[in-house]
Amino acid sequence: MADPINASPTPKPLRRRLLLRRLAATAAGVTAALGIGACRHPGPQPGAARTIQFWTLDLAPKFNIYIQGVIAAWEQQNPGYRVVWTDIPWGSVERKLLAAVFARTAPDVVNLNPLFAANLASKGGLLPLDGVLPAGAPQGYLPLIWQAGRSAGPDGQPEQFAIPWYLTARITLANTGLLQQAGYSAPPRTWAEVPAYAEAVRRRTGRYALFVTVVPDDSAELLESLVQMGVTLLGPQQRAAFNSPAGRRAFAFWTDLYRRGLLPREVVSQGYRRAIELYQSGELAQVGSGAEFLRSIQTNAPQIAAATRPYPPITGAGGDANVAVMTLAIPRQSQVAEQAANFALFLTNASNQQRFAEQARVLPSSSGALQQLRRNLEAEQPATQPEALVQQARLLSADTLAQARVLVPASPGVKRLQAIIYTQLQRAMLGQISSDAALAEAERQWNAYAVGRFAGQASR
Repeated sequence: MADPINASPTPKPLRRRLLLRRLAATAAGVTAALGIGACRHPGPQPGAARTIQFWTLDLAPKFNIYIQGVIAAWEQQNPGYRVVWTDIPWGSVERKLLAAVFARTAPDVVNLNPLFAANLASKGGLLPLDGVLPAGAPQGYLPLIWQAGRSAGPDGQPEQFAIPWYLTARITLANTGLLQQAGYSAPPRTWAEVPAYAEAVRRRTGRYALFVTVVPDDSAELLESLVQMGVTLLGPQQRAAFNSPAGRRAFAFWTDLYRRGLLPREVVSQGYRRAIELYQSGELAQVGSGAEFLRSIQTNAPQIAAATRPYPPITGAGGDANVAVMTLAIPRQSQVAEQAANFALFLTNASNQQRFAEQARVLPSSSGALQQLRRNLEAEQPATQPEALVQQARLLSADTLAQARVLVPASPGVKRLQAIIYTQLQRAMLGQISSDAALAEAERQWNAYAVGRFAGQASR
């Protein structure tokens, strides 16, 4: 299922950010397998001690030349070591990594999204990196993005378990024709402006302003909007903190928009893909997505693309935007952890990230690479108006990183949290219960889950 940030022709992991549907079903197996790995390191195997096994997600064959070139350059600088690269299909990464842990053949460096990394870290499956990273390593990365690699370990204490790699930031793509009909020159910048805007679009055009899904296992955009509205999701021992004045205002905000008919009825039954369909058919004034989604609109709906312009994303009063992050982690079983960390830092240095960002049309987590990418984009001279719009959108996306962070930290159980909040919010939107009652029920359900899920951490 596509995420609003990642609905673009970029590597598939970015298009399916944070989608781990089978995580709950495999949790017991993961715990058992990682318990084995955490307690007993595998003995060194003949000929394997100087080999680094490196796994990526859905990057082959498109990026073979790039990845193989980085590997060759690192091997030249580190004689005696070789990197064996394996690209894993996104849909099978859980199964394959779990099987490798059971067999004690886990890779030394693995490309993971933050959610899966956080779950592995909480079960002792990932190596805390502070002991293998050189001093000053975080300084080469965007500070708020580096923090996205921190997660709670088995003892509940936060540690650095992952190195950030590539990113995507959400921007707003808007149909200027519908904006003008509604009396707007630009879409709203904050959620506080959305209700009046949504009403104007609906009344003056007969269309809808925006589509934010409340389907539990789909996009996290609505959950992120709660954070932007000032809601603290979780407190000490992972207990619910969202039943607060800010939480009540946020639940009432979405409930009211839906009950007033200012959101498409399908937001409670269909996911982000429906937002794409509505936008490309001219039924939606705006959509939140990555910059590269413009190319898809230009291909699939040329008339809509001609009226589309990029704008900054909707944020809260604090101006925080969301960013999707892909990371590199080192399983605890690795027998070459220091060299694996050295390779991960090399892969994500400014030069290598800048080249990958250009090829994959994503954003780098390296501050130096981001500066160079912006210079290169500004120097481009697009030959056509469609290419000029893509250039403008990519620059805007890069600029967004200045105020972007992972709004919903990848902590164990976060997908369950989303499902509980969305399900109860649906009930309020459909008029089954009040928004305050829905919030209270979401609090009750999450805390009941958290008592069992995080009982060990709470007792420490």
